[in-house]
Amino acid sequence: MTAVDGAVHGEVELLGRIETASNATFLARIGDVEVVYKPTAGERPLWDFPDGNLSSREYAAFLVSEALGWRIVPPTWLADGPFGSGMFQRWQDIDPDQEAVDLVPIESIPEHGWLEVLHATDETDRPVALVHEDSPQLRRMAVFDVLVNNADRKGGHVLAMSDGHRFGVDHGLTFHVEHKLRTVLWGWVGDALLADEIAGVERLAAALRGSLGAQLADLLTASEVSRVEQRCARLLDRGSFPAPRGSMPAVPWPLF
Repeated sequence: MTAVDGAVHGEVELLGRIETASNATFLARIGDVEVVYKPTAGERPLWDFPDGNLSSREYAAFLVSEALGWRIVPPTWLADGPFGSGMFQRWQDIDPDQEAVDLVPIESIPEHGWLEVLHATDETDRPVALVHEDSPQLRRMAVFDVLVNNADRKGGHVLAMSDGHRFGVDHGLTFHVEHKLRTVLWGWVGDALLADEIAGVERLAAALRGSLGAQLADLLTASEVSRVEQRCARLLDRGSFPAPRGSMPAVPWPLF
């Protein structure tokens, strides 16, 4: 079978299954490029998201990331593979010596450059804190999550790269019309958006009125696309990071 995007094309060679994923997910190679392959046929039914289109949501998240201009989501595309059509995404080799999100003992919370999200106890009843970097890359990812209504931003879905860049992955649970924001990136609640963050949201709003809106219409429902426009307008009007709201948990489980 062949998978094609603007830069990667050729036969898909499966290298193995990624067992930690909840849906069928494979590491594969196309030519000399390693990719993640998530066939639509391997998606497990969910009670609160339509069946069979998580791949489309992953691709839609990439398109929004590109419109924002922040390169949050690795190159992603839809194509055919050994188990049918699905999502392909370039594999990213993380820096094993870096963590952008972490659970640390209460007494070991870093003094500078990190923000606390919550306190809890681990399996040994030791007090711990969920913390994340206070970095421009994660700020932009938090804005992105608000806009796509990400219901599953786990700590493990933030990839720390050796050059300091941070990628976000696993965006199947996005774009729901109901508020479902569940994320570990709550460190900036109430903080004013920076000029470059406002500019990114304005770029997205403009793109939604043009070709991006048409692209998303092929991937999401009309109501879901409309909600993205509304989230852009609400965020620009507020001018700050929102706080958790509603009765649903504000963080995903598990956290990593």
